[in-house]
Amino acid sequence: MTYVVTENCIRCKYTDCVEVCPADCFHEGPNFLVINPETCIDCSLCAPECPADAIFADNALPEGQQHFLELNAELAEVWPVITQSASPLAEAETWVDQGGKLAFLER
Repeated sequence: MTYVVTENCIRCKYTDCVEVCPADCFHEGPNFLVINPETCIDCSLCAPECPADAIFADNALPEGQQHFLELNAELAEVWPVITQSASPLAEAETWVDQGGKLAFLER
């Protein structure tokens, strides 16, 4: 099993989850974070730390978010690992909890 970052992270990119990850499995893109399913140890520490409630176990993904499992795996192969928290995007408070953000994902 692995944890998956879903749509609610797009255009927010809170990094509270990164600090608690003992496996350094988070990867950072321009406006989104992903979890590498190959390095995730299923510890579940990241999910409660996410202010955007964007992280779920792969077997508990919300309806319509299942494709984020594949997207996390794909982008983790090209984006660099992030191990320290940073400030969220300036627009985070505006975009958190808004749907339909996949079109805004920057690769």
